[in-house]
Amino acid sequence: MKRLGKILLIILGILLVILVVGPFLITVPPLENVVPPEQLADPDSRFIAVNGIKVHYKMFGQGKPVFILLHGFAASEFSWREVTSSLAQEYKGTVIAYDRPGFGLTQRPLPGEWSGESPYGVNAQDKLLIGLMDQLKIDRAILVGNSAGGGLAALAAVRHPERVQALILVDAAVSGGGNAPWYQPLMTTPQGRHVGPLLARQIKDWGVDFGKSAWHDPTKITPAIWDGYLKPLKAINWDRGYWEFTASSQPTELASRVKDITMPTLVLTGDDDKIISKERSVKLASDLPNAQLVVFPNCGHVPHEECPADFLNAVRNFMATLKE
Repeated sequence: MKRLGKILLIILGILLVILVVGPFLITVPPLENVVPPEQLADPDSRFIAVNGIKVHYKMFGQGKPVFILLHGFAASEFSWREVTSSLAQEYKGTVIAYDRPGFGLTQRPLPGEWSGESPYGVNAQDKLLIGLMDQLKIDRAILVGNSAGGGLAALAAVRHPERVQALILVDAAVSGGGNAPWYQPLMTTPQGRHVGPLLARQIKDWGVDFGKSAWHDPTKITPAIWDGYLKPLKAINWDRGYWEFTASSQPTELASRVKDITMPTLVLTGDDDKIISKERSVKLASDLPNAQLVVFPNCGHVPHEECPADFLNAVRNFMATLKE
């Protein structure tokens, strides 16, 4: 028995060494052909420092109301391209679309470049949204959020109701979210951070199928649209930004406080959403005290891209119900 115990201890010791040392034996080659985000900017791109992060955004129009557009996972401000100008022109207001930390052309801080909570985590993302509003001198805004961006918009409405005039939740990821309790400590270890970028780079393989799944009719995705999706993957540290965003995911109080969102809310969903099911959006609308629901036929997870005319018409009808 003693001999068996020694053998087991040796095996456990070997396994522990493999777990601790093994990841560092994996080569993580540097990214090639990447450049600073500013070199990828469009003529109408803007950058502003918010909470120590250089945020990439675009602004359309001037005046009120103010719409702030929040994209989802693996997207960027590019995803709103079909509706930004129309929203600004029709309501003679201001439309702001920005890249959330971890995505697009917004700066991607590396571990060691911040103290305290991760700038990629939901709490920091919430603070950055309010900080951006403060920097741009915006008292209140209509938050328009798609997928995970919809979850952020709803969280801001819970935490800062005085700053949110109304919500437009587009196939929003409001319920659930966050990693398993063991996930974040594991992924933020030195070992996890070493190999994490390699895992993040796999988006180049599965990202095409994921992108297609967001559309009811993926044949509408033109080469120009693919180029827009992929452009941020030319920015330095894009892989580490993705990894840090994923590793920092955590649950919030949002799911238990949906009924506290009392401002006017428009819930939009495609009837063929394969990522956030139509049923989840229908339930969300029923749980909100002051919500309208619109379901788009023959549309997927990104109606503002795939069905922009229907999207704008739904927003038009909703805006007509708002009081000044």
